[in-house]
Amino acid sequence: MKNPVALITGASRGIGREIAITLARHGYDCVITCVRRQDDLLAVCDEITAWGVSCHPFIGDLGVWDECCRLFDELSARFHRLDVLINNAGISHIGLLQDMTPDEWHHLLQTNLSSCFYCSKLAIPLMLREKRGNILNISSVWGNVGASCEAAYSATKGGINSLTKALAKELAPSGIRVNAIACGVIDTEMNRCFSDEERDTLQSEIPMGRFGTPSEVGSFAYALISQSPYLTGQIITYDGGWI
Repeated sequence: MKNPVALITGASRGIGREIAITLARHGYDCVITCVRRQDDLLAVCDEITAWGVSCHPFIGDLGVWDECCRLFDELSARFHRLDVLINNAGISHIGLLQDMTPDEWHHLLQTNLSSCFYCSKLAIPLMLREKRGNILNISSVWGNVGASCEAAYSATKGGINSLTKALAKELAPSGIRVNAIACGVIDTEMNRCFSDEERDTLQSEIPMGRFGTPSEVGSFAYALISQSPYLTGQIITYDGGWI
């Protein structure tokens, strides 16, 4: 039997990296992407192939439709199938909405939400051929409740949540499941803008008393994909009891 194939976007570091390595460890061939961290992405590719599976790295901006089409052309040519799509690519923006420029808004929207739409749109025909598949979107607790000074970021994650719920209903009759993980504070580079004092304050607000780790999200993502055949259309909060 051929290995199942997973596409993980934003996989050069953090959550995406850990999900990709976890899937490789469980026998998935992987397609991994990032925008510009080529050396980091190739290092992840080496870690993946060390598990005896294949890996195809892709450098490109998936918030651009033509780039996303190029990715899927390469994926289809090499693997001819797609079993799992992890929409993880994303960036943050902290600041007052009134100070945000239209260019910053469009860049955030394209990176966080348009890439999710483009990849899902192109993945669906490949999954329909097999009459099964998994789409897992990496969201945020701010998509559930919103955050001051992260209004635009919250809007993109709220859009991902709504897309998840609606698309799950659309695809369930075809055997394709769509879910999302709404992450709390995960200890990645995205959250290293905080000072030590800010980190301590934030950790004190989390009932479990610490940040989550990317490897924990990776393990949870694999569990959702592999062990929950009746679960679809859900936004699962993963935040240590914070929100």
